Amino acid sequence: MKFLRRLFLLTITLLLISACTDKKVAFNSVDITGATYAQDFSLPDVDGKTRTIKDFAGKVVVVFFGYTQCPDVCPTTMAEVSSVKKALGKDGDKLQAVFISIDPERDTAAVLKAYLANFDESFVALRPATPEALADAAKAFKIYYKKVDGKTAGSYTMDHTAASYVFDTKGRVRLFTRYGAGVAPLTNDVRQLLAGN
Repeated sequence: MKFLRRLFLLTITLLLISACTDKKVAFNSVDITGATYAQDFSLPDVDGKTRTIKDFAGKVVVVFFGYTQCPDVCPTTMAEVSSVKKALGKDGDKLQAVFISIDPERDTAAVLKAYLANFDESFVALRPATPEALADAAKAFKIYYKKVDGKTAGSYTMDHTAASYVFDTKGRVRLFTRYGAGVAPLTNDVRQLLAGN
């Protein structure tokens, strides 16, 4: 009888320990850990250097597809990521924003450089060299984009996915963050990824 009691107590103890150690991290963003899409990119930056996710090893990377003439979603997203970087304090340098232009026709290297400087000098802009390169990158990330004609040839807008992908410090896609999620929730998610969760 004593043996069965000890075995029962040992089993309960092991179950409790297991329950405490196997606790899944709760992110504010959508957890897409293990996704087979949004794995990497290989696009030139504003200086013509080809960049991949490996270039940012050791950092949490927020990847966003947008365009500089966007009236609301793009500047709001970049401002939020900039605020997250500031909220991280001394760990702010471990957050990297990567802005991939869906409008390389108007988003020249100079325009992109000036645009991102408004938010943070460390933010990196990537500019697909051809329409095919843009299409391939968008497909790899399951990003929607479409040119919407304006009143004149140069006044068009771009419809596009209003969300970001967040990679952990090992270059693995982990989170999908919807537009307008807020600074505090994203800051918490980035802190958890920096902690190795």
